[in-house]
Amino acid sequence: MLPTLSKTSAVFTIFCLLGTLASCSTSNAQKQTLGQQIPASQQVSMAQIDHRSWDAILKAFVNQKGQVNYAGLKASPDANQALDQYLNHLSSASLNRPADKNSKLAFWINAYNAVTVKGILQHYPTTSIKNHVSNFGGYNIWKDLKIQVGDQTFSLDDIEHKRLRKMNEPRIHFAIVCASISCPRLLNQAYVGPQLEQQLTANAKDFFANPTNFRYDGRNFQLSKILSWFGDDFGSEPSSRLRAIAPYLPTQAAQDAASQNKAAISFISYDWGLNEYKPAHSQPLLQPSSQGSGQR
Repeated sequence: MLPTLSKTSAVFTIFCLLGTLASCSTSNAQKQTLGQQIPASQQVSMAQIDHRSWDAILKAFVNQKGQVNYAGLKASPDANQALDQYLNHLSSASLNRPADKNSKLAFWINAYNAVTVKGILQHYPTTSIKNHVSNFGGYNIWKDLKIQVGDQTFSLDDIEHKRLRKMNEPRIHFAIVCASISCPRLLNQAYVGPQLEQQLTANAKDFFANPTNFRYDGRNFQLSKILSWFGDDFGSEPSSRLRAIAPYLPTQAAQDAASQNKAAISFISYDWGLNEYKPAHSQPLLQPSSQGSGQR
């Protein structure tokens, strides 16, 4: 015999049955702001933010395919402390002090990726970031997990749509990673201003070299849904979008077809599964990175 449910419990049960268990489990999660408040007098230009600690985390816990050893990262007190300290350091960036465009892009890309990783760790073990996007007005990791930067707070959606997409660099879509299999790889190094051009180019080429993101059979292009969702960032019409991605396609035939708008377009189903790997051997100790800080 089933226990008698209160009216409130009955309503919640119905919502759980209609939605997914994951959505219900995240509906009670609290909104959170990462980082810390830094007095304006102590804030610095984004060009002066040091990304080396984030770089060390990426090198230790992300493989060449961009998959993350979340279990190993969560189990490492040193790595978790380093991640929290890095997020606190990001808060010291001023929104008003001058910085070159590449340093700003690198800052926001790293911030997006670091906040995403932190958000996944808070819920790990999990199978998908979509488990933490409530269907019923509860916790939404893209909207409710924020980071303090300068005098404002920014959600993942804010970083992507209000900062990065307004900087007119569509390759950000091959650099920011929402912890999913169909996302671009999480580069296992921090983005830094002086190296940003080559980093964005390398990750764009890697993205299209992956047959789960791009296929060409001589007549038809099958593209990642990223190119559908954010198509306007690459051009106002299909032909201009194809020309924009042509330099990064894996074969000369594909590049020529894109440049000349000689292929039909369809889109590949998106895999929201977690971008995770579990190494056979234990992870190396977290070591400081020798990468530059991105200062000019």
